[in-house]
Amino acid sequence: MTTGYGQRCPIARALDVIGEKWSLLILRDLNRKGPLRFQELEQGLPGVAPNTLSARLKLLEAQGVIATRLYAQHPPRYEYFLTEKGKALGPVLKSLYAWGERYGEPWRPPRGDA
Repeated sequence: MTTGYGQRCPIARALDVIGEKWSLLILRDLNRKGPLRFQELEQGLPGVAPNTLSARLKLLEAQGVIATRLYAQHPPRYEYFLTEKGKALGPVLKSLYAWGERYGEPWRPPRGDA
């Protein structure tokens, strides 16, 4: 499996960190709601598999975008929060939101929902 784009371009290098599916939505929730536990993140991301969420959280933590804080000893449980590096993505998230509002397709419920 290849990791990243392997390009010098700053956009490609940024996508190496935050470009995986679900990563920006994880960052959106942490930016809007503050520190969150795994279950809270999972509830806010309908359709994400627990193993995928776990993998994205580990990647974002390894890149220094998020960090964890222990909130329960037995069993060990953590909450996730943005680091300074993660907080610096706030304007990017706001710009994506504004772009989606202006140019994104209108939202429609998935088929089968009545």
